[in-house]
Amino acid sequence: MNKHVEKLHSVAKKKERLIIGLMSGTSLDGLDIALCRITGSGRKTSLDIVRFETGSYTSAFRNRVREIFAERTIDQQTLCGLHALIGQTHGAMINDALNKWGISNREIDLIASHGQTVFHAPQSLTGNQDYPNSTLQIGDGDHVAITTGIITLSDFRQKHVAAGGEGAPLAAYGDYLLFSDEQKARILLNIGGIANFTFLPPREDSGDPCFATDVGPGNTLMNQYMQATMGMEMDKDARMASAGTINEELLLALLDHGFFALSFPKTTGPELFNLGYLADAQKATKTETISKSAVMATLCAFSASAIVEAIQRVASQHGNPHVYVSGGGLHNPLLVRLITDGLSDVRVSSFDELGLSPDAKEAALFALLANETVAGDAENMMAIMDSPAVCMGKISFPE
Repeated sequence: MNKHVEKLHSVAKKKERLIIGLMSGTSLDGLDIALCRITGSGRKTSLDIVRFETGSYTSAFRNRVREIFAERTIDQQTLCGLHALIGQTHGAMINDALNKWGISNREIDLIASHGQTVFHAPQSLTGNQDYPNSTLQIGDGDHVAITTGIITLSDFRQKHVAAGGEGAPLAAYGDYLLFSDEQKARILLNIGGIANFTFLPPREDSGDPCFATDVGPGNTLMNQYMQATMGMEMDKDARMASAGTINEELLLALLDHGFFALSFPKTTGPELFNLGYLADAQKATKTETISKSAVMATLCAFSASAIVEAIQRVASQHGNPHVYVSGGGLHNPLLVRLITDGLSDVRVSSFDELGLSPDAKEAALFALLANETVAGDAENMMAIMDSPAVCMGKISFPE
């Protein structure tokens, strides 16, 4: 038997596994590295975060990814090169983190690598029936495995698409296994580049299905606007947005898109919500000359309004379940205030109330997906509405 197959078999039989989960979101903030101790599988899963950090990307690295990110026309040599470069870079960042933590690579059972999404193209977004639902994450798993010497699972979203899903959001799988409450419904809101939430009905109530859905832009439009107009990665602490006044006419134009009327679950991305989308709305409302702070205030209100409306659609039918917030948007005080004010009948809290770092959540959930692929069963995922019950991730050996 191949020694790596033998090791994988032994990892699957272990009572406890050390798995590194990786997440690099559409905001390109950096690489989230979550070292997780996971026991069991399915509904008996227990996950603890042993160590966590976000590795910073250089400006040059971000700019290279942005050459192809969410662009329909790109240079294929750049795409090909980035596929390898991102894998090598992420592998090197794992090595650096483990060295910093004083942990040997040999102690790690698996790496779960999300990769870097560069294009998301479900039919519901493209309107093109000539191609099936598709999505592309780069950062080759073989390069991660070779660079670290650790068995790596990667490219999780492809199995979801192949089995009939849209490739996103995948959070429902881990949310369902770890955070369902026996008696109370919950909504787990994650605000990354795109905002999404998972609705978790009470475990004792089998009448309502669990589901995850995108709801619209989170940080992506605000970050894109700051990068284009100010040369800054983000509006830190919402300083510019807080100094501006919401332009109601522009806000209504931004909210006037068929995506928001689609039923749940649904998915979207920066392929729709980008600076071209903003430019079209400004042109339609003749607001091209309003101040940058007014644009930022309006973009922040846009994200908040889409999130609030989506949650209200679910909350009003389920007794206003508790909302727990994670993701980079949690660090935007204006965005959080607008959401909290808009959900006046709902309790809104940071995700850390559930015992998991809100910044580490997405990376940790990919570690859980890897755990299910190796030690679990697709049947563990059957309760999730309109999402295929599959184990995800391609396996790469380190030699």
